[in-house]
Amino acid sequence: MEFISRNNQKQQLLSKIATNDGHGENSAYFDGWKAYANDPFHLTDNPNGVIQMGLAENQLCFDLIQEWVVNNPKASICTAEGAEDFQEIAIFQDYHGLPEFRQAVARFMEKVRGDRVTFDPNRIVMSGGATGAHEMLAFCLADPGDAFLVPTPYYPGFDRDLRWRTGVQLFPVVCESSNDFKVTRKALEEAYEKAQESNIKIKGLLINNPSNPLGTLLDKDTLRDIVTFINSKNIHLVCDEIYASTVFDQPRFISVSEVVDEMIGCNQDLIHIVYSLSKDLGFPGFRVGIVYSYNDTVVDIARKMSSFGLVSTQTQHLLASMLSDEIFIEKFIAESSERLGKRQGMFTKGLAQVGISTLKSNAGLFFWMDLRRLLKEPTFDAELELWRIIIHEVKLNVSPGVSFHCSEPGWFRVCFANMDDETMRTALRRIRNFVLQTKGLNNKVAVLKKQCSRSKLQISLSFRRLDDFMNSPANSPMNSPLVRT
Repeated sequence: MEFISRNNQKQQLLSKIATNDGHGENSAYFDGWKAYANDPFHLTDNPNGVIQMGLAENQLCFDLIQEWVVNNPKASICTAEGAEDFQEIAIFQDYHGLPEFRQAVARFMEKVRGDRVTFDPNRIVMSGGATGAHEMLAFCLADPGDAFLVPTPYYPGFDRDLRWRTGVQLFPVVCESSNDFKVTRKALEEAYEKAQESNIKIKGLLINNPSNPLGTLLDKDTLRDIVTFINSKNIHLVCDEIYASTVFDQPRFISVSEVVDEMIGCNQDLIHIVYSLSKDLGFPGFRVGIVYSYNDTVVDIARKMSSFGLVSTQTQHLLASMLSDEIFIEKFIAESSERLGKRQGMFTKGLAQVGISTLKSNAGLFFWMDLRRLLKEPTFDAELELWRIIIHEVKLNVSPGVSFHCSEPGWFRVCFANMDDETMRTALRRIRNFVLQTKGLNNKVAVLKKQCSRSKLQISLSFRRLDDFMNSPANSPMNSPLVRT
């Protein structure tokens, strides 16, 4: 009690933002990361450890990156070949970013979108990863207490990125498995009306395309419906497109920028894109986030706010050189797509062999696994109970759907691109064995229940025959001489 009292006194000396639970670190999503950190799998040093399948990271093409770095030493100011640029890059730079960096990022964004759209380098604002980009936009577009609509299921980090320090709320647009969790105009209208009834001011809609955790894409008709919806309500649209280059099968990725260019009468001041190099290139450690807004005022304000989360000029310098190498970029995009598709196919087909289905997807670094039939009952408590078994006994950190605000229990996100082939095979073997054992146990329970039911029926029939015998006139106890006497 004395320790708790002292801890409370210490917290009272700090700000409410610093001491509240807005970060979301206490969720099952982050608990899985902690379980991995305490017992990390290693092929030789710790083969019975927890395999990290809760981290959406693209590690399948680092050989291509490393090859480019070796062949282009001048791109880095920390090599003998590039040292002559050290002073120029190391001194103070304007927070607009290096012109060559913004130009290269704009060109890369065009390349990823099949050269069907163009991006103005002067509209690119840097931030510390997509996390910083989302928070920056939340500060620009909404006041504390205002809310953004977000289709479910959605990335758990959004609760931290948009809410924690801004005071902004996230209001769910409930999507369901009956239509593969598609975003519909009906669901958007219902969520908006519920927010209005609760006196919550909606300032925007946040969409994730390709979707994290579903790995699915929004088609052009859906994007048109979304743009029409936000225009009718006069609210902002924030499009998170950080997985744009992870598409490995048809249909192709369609950016909101492509739709906006085609729509007549669209208020482009309401359209904002969040991008990053963390997923498409696999550089989360570089903390390169991008805000691209069609709104001049937002670009100006966001650029001022970017002072709190700039990308180092050393990183800008290296990436400007890499992204400007169009031959390399074309090779990387094609090879990455092929490797992602192959890895996802190996995993999902392996699961299908033991009866585990996944939501059909063609993008992202993960898939949405359906374990509803393994739940003891259709509740989120049962989902978390199953998740704890998978974490602590099967030793796989997969993320439960409840942490993604999924409306239905039994779904799990599985990341597949953050490991080598042997680790992938180990993970697949573990989950297959677990499913087979669970099915075997369920079959045994079913047999026992059947046997028990048969035994009960036999006992019931035996007692019924005894009753019939006892109640027959010839055998009735009332005919006993003793009774008559």
